[in-house]
Amino acid sequence: MSKLFWRALESVPAVAVTSLLTANMTLAETAPSVEANSVDNSLEQINRYQSSGNDSMSQVTNVNQLRDVSPADWSYEALRSLVDRYGCIAGFPNQTYRGTQSLSRYEFAAGLNSCLNQIERLIASSEAVVREDIDTINRLTQEFEAELATIGGRIDSLESRTAFLEDNQFSTTTKLKGEAIFSIADTFGDEEGEEDNDPTQTTLSNRVRLNFDSSFYGEDRLRIRLEAGNIPGFDDFTGFDSTRLGYDANNDNNIELSDLHYRFPLFNDRVTGYVGTAGLDIDDIFYVANPMLEESGTGALSRFSRRNPITLRGVEGAGVGASADFGEKLTVSGLYLAGDGAADPSDGEGLFNGSFSAGAQVKYSLLESLDVALTYVYEYQTEDSVNLTGSTASDLAREPFGETATRAHQVGLGANYQLGERFVIAGFGGGSFANEAGEGDGEAILYTASVNFSVLDIGKEGAVFSVAGGIPPQLVKNEGGEEDEDTSFLIEALYKYPLNDNILITPGAYVVLNPDGDSDNDTQIVGVIRTTFQF
Repeated sequence: MSKLFWRALESVPAVAVTSLLTANMTLAETAPSVEANSVDNSLEQINRYQSSGNDSMSQVTNVNQLRDVSPADWSYEALRSLVDRYGCIAGFPNQTYRGTQSLSRYEFAAGLNSCLNQIERLIASSEAVVREDIDTINRLTQEFEAELATIGGRIDSLESRTAFLEDNQFSTTTKLKGEAIFSIADTFGDEEGEEDNDPTQTTLSNRVRLNFDSSFYGEDRLRIRLEAGNIPGFDDFTGFDSTRLGYDANNDNNIELSDLHYRFPLFNDRVTGYVGTAGLDIDDIFYVANPMLEESGTGALSRFSRRNPITLRGVEGAGVGASADFGEKLTVSGLYLAGDGAADPSDGEGLFNGSFSAGAQVKYSLLESLDVALTYVYEYQTEDSVNLTGSTASDLAREPFGETATRAHQVGLGANYQLGERFVIAGFGGGSFANEAGEGDGEAILYTASVNFSVLDIGKEGAVFSVAGGIPPQLVKNEGGEEDEDTSFLIEALYKYPLNDNILITPGAYVVLNPDGDSDNDTQIVGVIRTTFQF
């Protein structure tokens, strides 16, 4: 009901209501047929105030359908008459106001309010209203005067609150999503080249990410990510890249822009395009095939176990990509990404003259629960940025030719299979065939492999226990240079336990045998308790 009409009801006696209604109406012996209006929100608003259920509203056109209203009351009969004539009340799909509860005075007043609104609209449009109905409304309004006034005040309050929210909302196109990590971690084992020298102490550190995801026409997404953290890279202390955490980030808790990229649909959603200037990574475009362990905040604890370090880590950050779906089973993707020098106009840098990755992937769903992905990436890395292992293995494997520009053909295969409702197995393998890009003729071959197994809903719904094991990238051939002497192994176990939908605690540990491909190096053990808050 309009505010003017409410003020009139609250401030004048019952007789005045009759005058107000009859002043602008045309009398008739019988009322014309009036179609039922759309569902009125008044009843739902009152019920929300009473903290009731969340049943969907559905139009009811006959008050006899409201089982929990006593038909013996005069007010019931009067309201039924108004509803039958004007179609002005709403109920629930189960044909009751509030299930098996009796009809309260406020609920009845909400129904009466609907009829008052309907009759006011008829009068405003010069439609005829029966005189007896005016008398009925006059009596009902007098009997429920206090309840109607309360409803009017609540509606005014809702309108004011809605206007405030509209005026103060952050954005109509942008959603804020956040993640905060508390990490307790330590390494156990001697530093590289040392004896009886455990180089680290137990740490308590954090990482925070804020994602501003904007959509301009529903299917697209512009992501702006701000990140701050002080989680150390353990490789700086142990001397081994394989000890790195899968979520380390240390910028002394200074806020930095880490991601800026845009995803958009093409050709009736059959193709997804990507373009970015910061933080557009290979795994943002290519399928990882490691659903239980791939995420940094909720996946594996070690860097190596998250994804194939040969094909799904590399030169990345700025560039373009696309993924095309051919039916429900086949997806073909391609990308071209440049590194940190993409924004540098200097000689030997920029989008096309510095380090870059160019690749393609074919993903195929062999079964509903079995996905396989074959990936190829060609990389060129300048002399000051060579890293063939994604910082997960030995120094030799990372830079087989030292600080020399390097070209590499990287090939990888990944798969994941869900066995029933509670078990998931996944794995990856790959090789890198590299050669010197300068005057030298050095050639090198690396390989890697890993497998993991997860049990879902163990101990609690949503909890996951995972074990993983694999061989970090190993340099098995290096013409004219050194090779890894021994094979490194990384074994990991973790248990993800959700306290609720927003808080996840993950205790676990991983062990690195023969770190840096050398059995003379001390075994490294990394223990972790990671708590992830998502909001």
